[in-house]
Amino acid sequence: MVVRTEWRFRQQSPQFSTQQRQPVSLNSRWIIGLLTAVYLLWLLVRAVSQPAWLSHLPSLLSELLRLAEIGWLATLLVLWGLVWWRGWQEEAKPLAPLTLEALYNLHPADFERYVARLFRQKGYKASVRGRSGDLGVDLVVTRQGGKRAIVQCKRYRNTIGPDIVRELYGTLMHEGVSHAFLVTTADISDSARAWAQGKPMTLIDGPTLVEIAQSLQLPPTSPPKA
Repeated sequence: MVVRTEWRFRQQSPQFSTQQRQPVSLNSRWIIGLLTAVYLLWLLVRAVSQPAWLSHLPSLLSELLRLAEIGWLATLLVLWGLVWWRGWQEEAKPLAPLTLEALYNLHPADFERYVARLFRQKGYKASVRGRSGDLGVDLVVTRQGGKRAIVQCKRYRNTIGPDIVRELYGTLMHEGVSHAFLVTTADISDSARAWAQGKPMTLIDGPTLVEIAQSLQLPPTSPPKA
């Protein structure tokens, strides 16, 4: 099956929040990362270059500098611990399904993370890989048994045609994985579905994606099999 393969659906009617709170903003992570990089650079300069002025500092200033380094390190450990804890806390919470319009309004990176969480709730291990030169691979997911699959996330409004499906199939062959998923907010044309028929591909359009998220609010089912 090309559509709705490896997923089970059930309809439900409660209203869901259309907003998702990110555990730690990307800007915060960049700032913490920058502070970490500066700290490591300082340690490298101190260890390798061994600036002469350091050895001429008064004992009081040397002690203050040492305390500042210890405090800096402690602060970084606390901040990264907070990032990890908030991320773990958010992953442990049930994912609030989004409406199709809310999905359209997500940043592409947020959409990829949203889809990754859906896969995790279905029993997959999922990692976000989207970056420059990724050949259209946004996620890499692993099923029970170690079989790997790739996921392409398309936050589109226009109908997906067969050209995108053909490109994804080429990427599947290049990556040497067992399956490929196309997850989009758009509709998928009949010609695209026909082209994917019989191939190790699953095409998930916008309405289907919303149904998947809603179904995951119900008691979990057994993880999908290859």
